[in-house]
Amino acid sequence: MAEETKYWVWLTMVFGVGNRRIWEAMSLFGSAKEAYDTLSSDHSQLKLKDNEIRNITDTDVSSAEQLIERCSEKDICVIGYDSSDYPPQLRHIAVPPAVLYYKGNISCLKGTRTVTAVGTRKASPYGLKVTAKICSELAQNGIVIVSGFALGTDITSQIAAADAGRPTACVLGCGIDIDYPKGNLRFRDHILETGGVFVSEYPPGTPPHARNFPTRNRILAALGRAAVVFEASQKSGSLITANMAADQGRELFCLPPADIMSEAYSGNCQLLRNGAVPLLSSQDILDCFRIGGSNDKEIRREAAETFGMPKPVVSDNREMLSELFSKLDVSIGAVETQPRAKTDEVPKNKKKKSSAAPVLPEGLSDIQKSIAELLINEPVHADTIAQKLGIDAAELMTELTELEIMGVINSLPGKMFEICR
Repeated sequence: MAEETKYWVWLTMVFGVGNRRIWEAMSLFGSAKEAYDTLSSDHSQLKLKDNEIRNITDTDVSSAEQLIERCSEKDICVIGYDSSDYPPQLRHIAVPPAVLYYKGNISCLKGTRTVTAVGTRKASPYGLKVTAKICSELAQNGIVIVSGFALGTDITSQIAAADAGRPTACVLGCGIDIDYPKGNLRFRDHILETGGVFVSEYPPGTPPHARNFPTRNRILAALGRAAVVFEASQKSGSLITANMAADQGRELFCLPPADIMSEAYSGNCQLLRNGAVPLLSSQDILDCFRIGGSNDKEIRREAAETFGMPKPVVSDNREMLSELFSKLDVSIGAVETQPRAKTDEVPKNKKKKSSAAPVLPEGLSDIQKSIAELLINEPVHADTIAQKLGIDAAELMTELTELEIMGVINSLPGKMFEICR
């Protein structure tokens, strides 16, 4: 292991995985080792919280060494932010992962064309068919598909790439060793054999907590030099990833809906209204990697670094993808067979909005309470929230997502948010 890696791991043990406090600390030091040497002996240089002081006192660097050793026993690699293997796309986001755990060929993400593919777990046959076709064509043209290894759209996009004999990157919201989602574990060997990689900022053994995934999405968005949404409702977490990708300056593509009246594609409609590029063929995405373009220049800069990539293993057949399509209800999620309600019908469980001031649930953090209070009188744009509260976009999106999950707020078109009443 790189000597510096253990100190990066130690920082995540003290401040928490994905916590911006790591970078507040690192702004004072030239290296992770210097941060460890100073903080473990003198707390005065950084205003620390009580739990952080306890963590520093209770956590020796030997704990980080032991974690790295356990990873090695499971064939899981560990790299810190300063590693030459660290994907350069992640260095430019607001809160980069300090440590990455991975299994497979992480070099497939460096100096090459990458596209993040996202969508719903319970995708329609139309959405799955287009996902498989587009991602297969992109993979055959040398594009590395990045996705979240979830049921539905994610796994379909990644098996399409693997069946084309090309690498694909799976970004997880849990430990690399966790069988999640159950049923997808059987696809791992196929993905690894074709030069792919499984990546997570969470150490082995970390369960798939709901709060992990909004944080994970910033990595998912950043690794792709372009992003595409195949199918999403307005409540889909795919929209969070899509907005993060757009905020990071990535080209955002969106599949035109098969049915503009369908709730399943309401998120697609919203993205297209807000300026996403309609995806009509794989060529639309390939064009954004044209020679001399910004993506091409970025890739060429990274490709100047020396790294190796294993020769792709071409599958003789499409067994994995065929299996997915032959068992939609098991492998990809049940497909809706009943006709959808007419749009003028009001769902029985739809409650009318009340003008009364909302009662906030217990257990909200201070920042979550501040966000909710800003939204009490009227909807507010995400950028305005970030500006008024003095927090960065990545952290804000994490907090907004958690508030949505808890039913405190609703997301509206155009990055607007309102309080639930």
